[in-house]
Amino acid sequence: MNLLTANVGGLDRALRILIGLAGLALTQWGPATPWGYAGLVPLLTGALGTCPLYILLGFRTCPLQNAPKH
Repeated sequence: MNLLTANVGGLDRALRILIGLAGLALTQWGPATPWGYAGLVPLLTGALGTCPLYILLGFRTCPLQNAPKH
């Protein structure tokens, strides 16, 4: 099993990136607490297109790629 296999689909990726950026923005504006750095997790999983928790749960929002022909 490849840990960098895409398992996060388009809408899921976009939402993760937006949520991650919003979380990081909280480190500069709003309450300005370090908890905003938790926004790095959804930002990175959205940018990479893979989520380790999805791998553990066997879940994916990314459409299956064509199976290799034998």
